[in-house]
Order: sequence, then structure tokens, then C-alpha cells
Amino acid sequence: MQEVREIVCLICPNSCVMKVYLEDKKILRIEGNMCPRGEEYAKQEIIQPKRVVISVIKVRGGDMPTVSVKTENPVPKSCILKIMKLLSRIELDAPVSMGQVVIKGVCGTNIVATRDVRRKPAPKL
Repeated sequence: MQEVREIVCLICPNSCVMKVYLEDKKILRIEGNMCPRGEEYAKQEIIQPKRVVISVIKVRGGDMPTVSVKTENPVPKSCILKIMKLLSRIELDAPVSMGQVVIKGVCGTNIVATRDVRRKPAPKL
């Protein structure tokens, strides 16, 4: 039996609304994309959807209480909950540098800091 799924492409500002025609979980055709990148996005979205995960991690002794982090690469959507649970248990010591690898090898990628957090200055006596 043929199935039709509608997907909105996130690759560029066109936000093409595409129809993906499937039969027995196999892609028959894709309609509505304005470029080849949209077709590739639709295929990936059907086969194994992936996302970049963005969150924050607590920082001890920093001029900010948290640092924003993200996955270096998109990860399968099935990994998002695992990553979020892991991040909720992590606490870093300041300083933290933008681009610093915070966690290596999670779901095939690294978690990196996306901003600097400086060490909080010592109180003046």
C-alpha cells in the first residue's frame, strides 16, 4: 500500500514542502523540492532523521552559571534523549572556551561549548 508523507525542508530559507511517496517503506519518488539538497534532506528524514542537539551545562565558579553546548554533527533523533540525560548530569569547572570538547564520542559525535565562560573573579577583601 502506498503512503505519502509531507516534509518541510530545513536546509535553506525556501522551506520547500515536499511529498514523499513510499511503498513497503521504500521511497518511490519525492515531489516539491526546489533543489537537489531538498531531495537528499527528505531521503535522510525518512531513512534516519538526524538533528543537532543544543543545550546548556552547569558551570562551577564561572562568570555565568551555565555554558551553551551543541553536538558537532547531527545525531539520530533516537539519541536525543540519551544526550539530554547525559548533559543534565554534567557540571564543568570554569574557565570554559568556545569550541572546547566537553564530552567525546556520544552517539558518534562530540559535545562542544558554543561560548566562553570565564572564571569568576575572586572577591576583594
